[in-house]
Amino acid sequence: MPPKSHLLIIDALNLIRRLHAVQAQQSLSPEQALIATRANLINTSRKLLAASEPTHVIAVFDSELDGEVPGWRKARYPAYKEGRTPMPTELRAGLASLQDAFWECGIDALLSETDEADDLIATLACGIARHGHRATIISTDKGFCQLICPQIQIRDYFNKRWLDAAFVQQQYGVAPAQLVDFWALTGVGGSNIKGVAGIGPKGATQLLQHYGSLEQMLAVATEDAGKPLQKVLAQAEEARLAQTLVRLRLDIPLGFNLQEIRYCAR
Repeated sequence: MPPKSHLLIIDALNLIRRLHAVQAQQSLSPEQALIATRANLINTSRKLLAASEPTHVIAVFDSELDGEVPGWRKARYPAYKEGRTPMPTELRAGLASLQDAFWECGIDALLSETDEADDLIATLACGIARHGHRATIISTDKGFCQLICPQIQIRDYFNKRWLDAAFVQQQYGVAPAQLVDFWALTGVGGSNIKGVAGIGPKGATQLLQHYGSLEQMLAVATEDAGKPLQKVLAQAEEARLAQTLVRLRLDIPLGFNLQEIRYCAR
């Protein structure tokens, strides 16, 4: 029986922006901050490789490199990610150098001009999981927690913690499989996704603990239902839109195979 593969997936801009933010607070010039960010990125990447011992590795860059958010979410919902803090100009200008830093560590980079990194990462992780192999996602983005299963784990490098099922239960009071519906009810402020007005995290947790899913809520909701359920019924269209927007896609064409991103230590 062939050995199991382990794919390490780095949410590249999630990592880079946080490393750069630390340097930007050190009273350095923009050029010095970028040089320090690059050095820290190489050091961090090597630490991740040593700790994870992957057979395959890839750094996935978001396509939001020119200040615009492309893709199907923006087309479906024009207000998507409106108001998000733009990437610092000097960091955007230095991204080519930072991509090269990954190469120095033996890490291939993936960037699509038409898809968001989140969907690319989800497609990669779930693709390998379907074949019984493991994937580790390096990101602070809790949106990936909807993917949690025995084959997929999420590591928050900066807070030195696993975003696992126990974390989800503690943070949201629901199972990972219910997170899409949780955010469909509460919305996601960082992405400007509204959800159901009047339903906060506590209300969403209570509804999901009682009914299990958004679809079940809509199936049983009537005008005689309690106020929280009435809100969901009255805003069913908004809830379903939010549900669609927060659910990660698993079918993005990647254009390469696993063998092409096999990790060879340098």
